[in-house]
Amino acid sequence: MQISRIVVRNYRALAAVDISVCEGLCCVIGENNTGKSALLRAIQICLDVTLPSSYRSLIREDINSSVDISVPNQVLIGIELSDFQGKVNEEALVSTWKTGPDTARIFYRFRPKPSIREKLNNSEIAPGELTLEDYSWDLRAGGDPALDLSKLEWNDEDVGEPVRFADLQSYLVVSLAALRDVEADLRNARVSPLVRLIEAFDVPPTEQQALIAILNEANAKIEGAKTISDVAAAVDKSFKTVSGPAFEMDVGLGLASATFQSIIRNLKVLLSDATLMKFEPARNGLGMNNILYIAILVEYLQKRIARASSAGQLLLIEEPEAHLHPQLQTALLIALRQFGIQVILTTHSPQVTSQAPFKTFVSLTRKEDLSVAAGTLAKNDALDESDVADLERYLDATKSNLLFARRVMLVEGPAEIFLIPAMVESVKGIQLERVGISVIAIYGIHFGVYAKLFREGSLEKRCAIVADADLSPSDADENFDVDVDAPDLAALRGPFVEVFAGATTFERELVSVSTLPMFIAALKDLGATRTFMHLEESFAQLTDIFGDADEDTILEDAGDAVLAAAKRFGKARFAQVCARHASLCTALPRYIEDAVDWLSK
Repeated sequence: MQISRIVVRNYRALAAVDISVCEGLCCVIGENNTGKSALLRAIQICLDVTLPSSYRSLIREDINSSVDISVPNQVLIGIELSDFQGKVNEEALVSTWKTGPDTARIFYRFRPKPSIREKLNNSEIAPGELTLEDYSWDLRAGGDPALDLSKLEWNDEDVGEPVRFADLQSYLVVSLAALRDVEADLRNARVSPLVRLIEAFDVPPTEQQALIAILNEANAKIEGAKTISDVAAAVDKSFKTVSGPAFEMDVGLGLASATFQSIIRNLKVLLSDATLMKFEPARNGLGMNNILYIAILVEYLQKRIARASSAGQLLLIEEPEAHLHPQLQTALLIALRQFGIQVILTTHSPQVTSQAPFKTFVSLTRKEDLSVAAGTLAKNDALDESDVADLERYLDATKSNLLFARRVMLVEGPAEIFLIPAMVESVKGIQLERVGISVIAIYGIHFGVYAKLFREGSLEKRCAIVADADLSPSDADENFDVDVDAPDLAALRGPFVEVFAGATTFERELVSVSTLPMFIAALKDLGATRTFMHLEESFAQLTDIFGDADEDTILEDAGDAVLAAAKRFGKARFAQVCARHASLCTALPRYIEDAVDWLSK
């Protein structure tokens, strides 16, 4: 059974969210405070029978700040489920939740109590007089198949059937918080996945008795040791003296009480590597312990499936990258995709998203009015199969930063990545990343594929395309046919996309009286003596207030020299050295400054 849709209204930062969820893995991405953790908690409110009821009785901070609770309103969390048909236990669980042959839904509502709704209907209470105490929650399921949960109003009555918590006990939700204490959880028998896993193996009674016999024998030998028996006798005597005759108890020392439950609750995971043998997780690093914990947990979930005694399971993980080396992040994501268990995770890690299929991404974005927009990227109608295939290839660990950036500047290649941030910091005194603007290179001129991501229902954030006028790839030869792949830049503009194009190639476009000192210093570092001397002469002519130099001609010649030097040393290397001397710049090309200003609004 799979979650296929999540609807949230007025819960924490999520004022109105409607998300389609693909089966298997779902990656929820977004900047801080966009509601990623709230989304996982919302799922728990609907489905997790182990979640304390206190979390369902909302406090004011759980209700979206735009909601005036003195006026009748509601917090709604709805989940639609699918893929349960033909699975006996799962069909039994959702028998009264069904809205179709293979679809079901469960939904939570926090709204005025029935008695308060009645008083409102009778005008005994006026809107504007309600307090939090006038609200209560209920959990229901099913209802009219034609009803859309996103349209359900606070005063809609007789919707669905009540859900008993006993019904949810066969559906297991496991939630791993971002700040998880793996060691403590492994020691705590109530939550330890190791204890659950052993119990899931259904150890035969004969084997249980054999283990108990081993423990009894070990206890007898320990108790018979002179020092241990002396210590036990001393503690026993002291305890009886302190407690008095009315409360005295016998004291002994041993490994554990001789029961099978005691044995499995006291078992410890023992690890070995090239340097140590049989050490406890306490001596392990946090990252490896996280991997260990998830491995035990997944094995338990798979055992649960194999026993055919469950009605579904769901794994919720906040920031699986916590404490993990990038390669371990990659290994974990690959493994999670293979286990056949639905996993919904939140992440800030480009390394994680680089290993997740494009169809798994759900983006939460803070809009300009401060509300949160949600979008399932693969549901973007503007993207065809070819676009999705392109994006899957290009969204590697570096370029997937565009999924996390608050504002995006798309550029062609590494030369722009090195130079634009450095020049902007020098001229405008701002660090682009610090103000939420990420410069992302697409390593080509295929801006159209990326521009389609930035639209309503997908990535609802600003994207500035900063391009050369010729739209010729920087690494193309002189005979490149610009008509082959060059997009129509003007056609890419939209509510979230704006285009800023120079008049010529990037290197030529940068050349001005204000930037020549930077190029001169860089060429000197690179040992291009003739070229930097030529540019020094050009700069002297342009800054000679008594001269009559033709500025356009000199700058055109200097642009040719800079472009030739960039090709000679490699455009990325040349830009890297120029960035060292960006402090010598005093102005930006107009199209780059316009892009920064638009993104900074």
